[in-house]
Amino acid sequence: MSEKEEDRIDFKKLLPVLFVVLVDVLGLTIIIPILPFYAIAFNADTTTIGILFTMYPLMQFVFGPLLGSLSDRYGRKAVLALAQVGTFISLLTLAFANSLGMIFFARIIDGITGANLSTAQSVITDITSEKNRATGLGLIGATFGVGFVLGPALSGIALRLSGNNYSAPALLAAGFAFTSILLTTFVLKESLPAEKRGQKNTGNGRNFGRIFRALLDPRLGILFILTFLLQVIFGSFQVTFAPFTLNLLGLNSLGNAIFFATFGIVLAIVQGGLVGPLTKRFGERTMIYSGLLLFSAGFLISSFTPQQPVPWYSRAELIAELSQQSDEGRINEDSEQLELLPVEENKGWGGLIYLLIGILPLPVGIALIQPNIGSMVTKRSDSARIGEALGISASFTALGSIIGPSGGGFIFDLFGPNNLYLISGIGGLVLLAIVLVFLQSLPEECIGPEKPPKNLAE
Repeated sequence: MSEKEEDRIDFKKLLPVLFVVLVDVLGLTIIIPILPFYAIAFNADTTTIGILFTMYPLMQFVFGPLLGSLSDRYGRKAVLALAQVGTFISLLTLAFANSLGMIFFARIIDGITGANLSTAQSVITDITSEKNRATGLGLIGATFGVGFVLGPALSGIALRLSGNNYSAPALLAAGFAFTSILLTTFVLKESLPAEKRGQKNTGNGRNFGRIFRALLDPRLGILFILTFLLQVIFGSFQVTFAPFTLNLLGLNSLGNAIFFATFGIVLAIVQGGLVGPLTKRFGERTMIYSGLLLFSAGFLISSFTPQQPVPWYSRAELIAELSQQSDEGRINEDSEQLELLPVEENKGWGGLIYLLIGILPLPVGIALIQPNIGSMVTKRSDSARIGEALGISASFTALGSIIGPSGGGFIFDLFGPNNLYLISGIGGLVLLAIVLVFLQSLPEECIGPEKPPKNLAE
């Protein structure tokens, strides 16, 4: 095969897995705009909501390496189908939840089987070469971006058609999850031949010591650290963005869904059309450096967002939306959850326009960073342990998602929304400095012994 042919991606193999990822992401992004409000409808306070958000990443941190190792041993298709079944069960549970405990149970089940993205990354790795892998992984990011555009829109449609019943988007998401199961079972082809699967069961991924020993691997340690710290910062953003826009702009779930859709458009454009060509021209490290700079700039600029409710803001209407889900524990003016709602004064467009423009560098930075980290992880891993490496990487992402929300919520309460984003931006610049020092000294390709160790912890 010529070098030019190796650079080409086989879209006949790629399209089925991208379609499966799209359906999976739609199920996820339909839920994102309503989950905090769903919990509030059962009178959950801010601390309880923070704990709810940690359930999925906590379970994924524990079980991610195990599922990654199982995909190396038994194939990608079986593990991906298992993950999708878990997602389907969790969404049905959420749709019919009649208590806060059932909402927690739904997130725990989804987290335990939450290997959808990392397994899809393994499939992409199997069917691409090192030269076009960043492009292939970038297309997963672009697909995720498309899902972020369509998912919130579909969630909004379901809410409007059901009279703002939060169960309706959950049922719609469950339908997409079931479709994903069918696609994986009957359309997606196994990408890891039996002769390339690991001969040993590496299911000891549940061993926390083994996960952390991977940090000492000279080929992968800095990438795992980057993955973890980046997600700590971004995890705080994911949980605090709704109270941030609520406090400063008076936005409800629909307003935040519009922001999520905007994020998705940016991700789709950058990861779908720009990451591959830019990476080929400038290299993966340069893309990571540039992404971190933009990531930090988004936080720093957004930290100066003025407090100005949008023209259509109505405190009474927002309270009515939150209080209709449950007959017990209705939200009212005395509820602690409503302390962040601004007064109906000084309404205008200035704050919304400023935030829309100021925060755009953030998704651009993420779009540049994520696929290039994934590509470098696969290049520096033993070919028989790529699924394991991506599983460990997912565990560090999950760990960051556990720490980030609680830390971000604490800083938000202690210093206020603007100062949280200022601190996040400074943290991003510090992370950039760390990566410049430690990643610059390593070559793009796999380093270390001529033959990498079979186990990442060795």
